[in-house]
Amino acid sequence: MGVNLSIKNVPAEKVEQLKQRAKRNHRSLQGELMAIIDTSLEPAPKGAMTVRELSKYVQSLGLTRRSEAVRMIREDRDSR
Repeated sequence: MGVNLSIKNVPAEKVEQLKQRAKRNHRSLQGELMAIIDTSLEPAPKGAMTVRELSKYVQSLGLTRRSEAVRMIREDRDSR
């Protein structure tokens, strides 16, 4: 047996965004909310980084300009 959940004081603009998202995905609002819950509870893929971990990794590279990142990507591609 399922449990009913309630979210109080949701701003109108958030409700409208959810309704539009549900419409794009051909779902009811209830179906869209359930899909969001299901997705959020799926285990992360093996080896996946959190946003915080990814941010720390990128900072550890010490890149200061876009051209440095482009150079690193080209070097990696050429090494394959």
